[in-house]
Amino acid sequence: MSSVFAIALMQKLARDFYNRDTILVAKDLLGKRLVHRVSREERIGRIVEVEAYLGPHDLAAHTSKGITPRTKVMYGPPGHVYVYLVYGMHHCMNVVTEPDGTGAAVLLRAIEPLQNVAGKTSGPGLLCKAMGVTLNDYGHDLCSDDFYIAAAAGDGPIAIVERPRVGVAYAGDWADKPLRFYIEGNRYISKK
Repeated sequence: MSSVFAIALMQKLARDFYNRDTILVAKDLLGKRLVHRVSREERIGRIVEVEAYLGPHDLAAHTSKGITPRTKVMYGPPGHVYVYLVYGMHHCMNVVTEPDGTGAAVLLRAIEPLQNVAGKTSGPGLLCKAMGVTLNDYGHDLCSDDFYIAAAAGDGPIAIVERPRVGVAYAGDWADKPLRFYIEGNRYISKK
């Protein structure tokens, strides 16, 4: 099935999809389509790499310091966007998961460009730049019509690789937990 045909047969994910265990959501996001309408142009990329952040007990999660103005959206409701800035210049996008008050999310690390996506997309900052995701999208509802995640008809099964997350050495034992997931053999992942 051509990717153009599959894109035409996309089904937006419902809130219940996000209101589940973060690891399950992370794995189930692989292969889904990230859709963002920017200046009347619909950008679409296939999610190929993610990281799970499990809440305040996870020392690599931003919520490990509790509720702050920055992390407030991570505490619910599920299906919203948590965007933050790294090094003062790179945006990173997370999908909020689990019930209100949990403080968990999935970081999108890489996408495979499908439609109107220019530039590199292998890494969370590059993904956001190519998809036009900025701090203006903080708190955005992924059940909207202009920024959402969808399943596409015709997608087959995928093999998932589990590895430790990237750049969280400060998190002690949490740094080694296999909470990064990617589609095996996909050339757009950021790191093996």
